[in-house]
Amino acid sequence: MNATVRTRFAPSPTGYLHIGGARTALFSWAFARRHGGQFVLRIEDTDVARSTPEAVQAILDGMKWLGLEHDEGPFYQMQRMDRYKEVIAEMLKDGTAYYCYTSQEELEATREAQRARGEKPRYDGRWRPEAGKTLPAAPEGVLPVIRFRNPVDGVVAWDDLVKGHIEIANAELDDLVIARQDGTPTYNFCVVVDDWDMGITHVIRGDDHVNNTPRQINILKALNAVVPEYAHLSMILGDDGLKLSKRRNSVAVTDFDEKGYLPEAIINYLGRLGWSHGDDEVFSREQFVEWFDLDHITPSAAQFNTEKLNWLNAHYIKQMTPEALAEVMVTRLAKRDVDTTAGPLLRDVVALYQERASTLVELADAIEPFYRKVDAAEELKAQHLTEAAESALVVLRDKLAVTEWKKEELNAIIKATCKELGMKMPQVAIPLRVKLLGVAHTPSIDAVLEVLGRDTVLGRLA
Repeated sequence: MNATVRTRFAPSPTGYLHIGGARTALFSWAFARRHGGQFVLRIEDTDVARSTPEAVQAILDGMKWLGLEHDEGPFYQMQRMDRYKEVIAEMLKDGTAYYCYTSQEELEATREAQRARGEKPRYDGRWRPEAGKTLPAAPEGVLPVIRFRNPVDGVVAWDDLVKGHIEIANAELDDLVIARQDGTPTYNFCVVVDDWDMGITHVIRGDDHVNNTPRQINILKALNAVVPEYAHLSMILGDDGLKLSKRRNSVAVTDFDEKGYLPEAIINYLGRLGWSHGDDEVFSREQFVEWFDLDHITPSAAQFNTEKLNWLNAHYIKQMTPEALAEVMVTRLAKRDVDTTAGPLLRDVVALYQERASTLVELADAIEPFYRKVDAAEELKAQHLTEAAESALVVLRDKLAVTEWKKEELNAIIKATCKELGMKMPQVAIPLRVKLLGVAHTPSIDAVLEVLGRDTVLGRLA
């Protein structure tokens, strides 16, 4: 790259940071990091009616949780209104923008007539200044909008870094409104000025913006600004093959945190969602930055696969040390009002279940009964806590009360009890699990007893 790479992530704060936006942010961040450039965070908050401080904070929190730190910003469009108006004034002066007094009723009547003739509905240019054209007098009491004077001939074209060459005839584009009647600038105009002022070299964004790109390129050219490179990412489909929807899918980044996914797993998974590096499925954040390019982004839609995400998350849970994982779990368990100081060492309990859990929620569910008695479901009790099983647990408790509390000794005591009573191991071990932890399945029962501790085991059996 000859110039310093500068990318940006520019979400609208009208809701949470969704998973599609998180992938866009990741790719923009990684591309800047890969080329030693800067990553800019910009909040596009001109939709005053829908933008909220809570949504802004949710975006910032989501970015922080994912570890996608920005080099500049966050910049807020509402704080840049003077700059936008300054540029519009220059465009009016240069003749690349003009006042339009067409009312909404006139626009709709024109569009209806165009539809009736089988034409594409569009602004008819009645207030567009042209050589030799006489414009009517401005109507009294009517506030004008300001329109961009789009070229009428030729094409606007770009080589999209994902989708390849794209070109649109200028005749297909009407004169875009760049400022409303109240003077506030519109989305497409603000984006252009921001990208220009911030020196953005590469715009990586979703392909729902493809239709905006030719208009933005034309405005940039009218401003004699450098046109950035564009890369439009295809949409993400859900497990069901349909476009991700908050009505059917968990699409907020915060949802994944609450459901027990590690940010490392989300980063790894999003990195492979529409991009590839050979057959590599598991890679660190550092490897992703080292390998990332735009050449290997697929132009076709990527499909979200929860099963694969769970597999990746389980991998990252297993890779953590029990000590590090215990630190993560303290906060999560505290939200359940679980006091992890009132019981066995959390590190030891974590080590028991670390290989079994796909999410931190599963891990928390398994850990919680070690710190407070969880009553088993009635059907489990009916199935496993039979009269014979209860009698066997009384015998076992008496033996456990006097044995050395080590895994090997505990195993030997359980086996000896089974032999003495003529019962098979599951006939004693499963009722024991149900009685102690409220579940029928756990890791090796001798390991569970050792970690749970003598006093707790004897107390719960009593």
